Amino acid sequence: MDVHGTVAGGFEPVRDAFARNFATLGERGAAVAVYRDGRKVVDLWGGTKHVDGAGGADDREPWRRGTAQIVRSATKGVAAAVPLLLHRRGELDLDAPVGEYWPEFKAHGKERVLVRHVLNHRAGLPVLDRPLTPEESLDPLRGPRAVAAQSPEWEPGTDHGYHALTYGWLLDELVRRVTGGRSAGEWIAEEIAGPLGLDLWVGLPAAEEAAGRAGRVGRLDEPEPSGSGPRLRPKRSVTEAYRDPASLTRRAFAAITPFPDQNDPAYRASALPASNGVATADGLARFYAALIGEVDGVTRNVRLFDTATMEAARAEESAGPDRVLVVPTRFGLGYMLHGSASPFLSPGSFGHPGRGGALGFADPESGVSFGYVTNGFRKSVTADPRAQALVRAVRASLDAG
Repeated sequence: MDVHGTVAGGFEPVRDAFARNFATLGERGAAVAVYRDGRKVVDLWGGTKHVDGAGGADDREPWRRGTAQIVRSATKGVAAAVPLLLHRRGELDLDAPVGEYWPEFKAHGKERVLVRHVLNHRAGLPVLDRPLTPEESLDPLRGPRAVAAQSPEWEPGTDHGYHALTYGWLLDELVRRVTGGRSAGEWIAEEIAGPLGLDLWVGLPAAEEAAGRAGRVGRLDEPEPSGSGPRLRPKRSVTEAYRDPASLTRRAFAAITPFPDQNDPAYRASALPASNGVATADGLARFYAALIGEVDGVTRNVRLFDTATMEAARAEESAGPDRVLVVPTRFGLGYMLHGSASPFLSPGSFGHPGRGGALGFADPESGVSFGYVTNGFRKSVTADPRAQALVRAVRASLDAG
């Protein structure tokens, strides 16, 4: 498999690992980008992308520079920047009750849910008793109304569990209430992606969707059948949790039932800050670079987080057995932290994976930011072996330097 792009001197191990992913780990089409101290040092892509062909057929074309993909829950790390930046501007109090901004939310024992509980997955609201249909999920009013009508699964603030889909409705409605109706996707487009020149969207614009039909935004592959790719052996408890219809795990990921077609233009155009961001590898890496330092923007150098905001984002808020994911997880404010479920570059790293493979994170100590996107969807939620091979190669490059 031909690998295209460039690496700076010393980062050759990343190119080698990227090529091995195609040879040994069943990679189909992907890209990886790495920045160090605001400068791009890795920009690689390879394989094929899926596009809509004639008569609705699914055609393959070469992956090109700038090919974008849905990144699923890697969207959460991008969306988390919005409430943190609103807090820095004095518009949102992280320790205020959510109901202070969203009065309808107070019902059914949620009076003590704080804004920070939304970000650190301690709100107790990972499920909906009545899941939304795919059509309902695209309505920006239905998800927040459903969450506001929901009773917590545990006393808010006392435990944590991954809010796989409800995170997006909670965050988006908070942002709308604070900003006078501007959605998180609009805020990201105007305040983050625009100034930084990112190929990154939460709510794909019509112009980019049209480009997608011509091949810019690739389609997501179906999950690989059992037996293809590397053999992953999840713990029995994890497997049982996903199989049990009554488990928090199964119910959290079924908050939309059935799950929407992620290649549907209507789905990609909607703004679901938990799950449907579309990005290039460079878009993710450049976003995280701007969280920890200055990056050349469209008109000026841009840094999104000041030091205090960055430290708040990566300070441990939740740790231990996750009531939804079952395995131990660690969260800061909207970001997963380095740990067994999310092995990033070092203990100080923060970011977010996406179910199926995508990954974005920043490591302030080394000045590194990382972005990886793929169309080879896997069922794993965290620690995808292809992304982890690339992270190990980045670490080896730094160690050798």
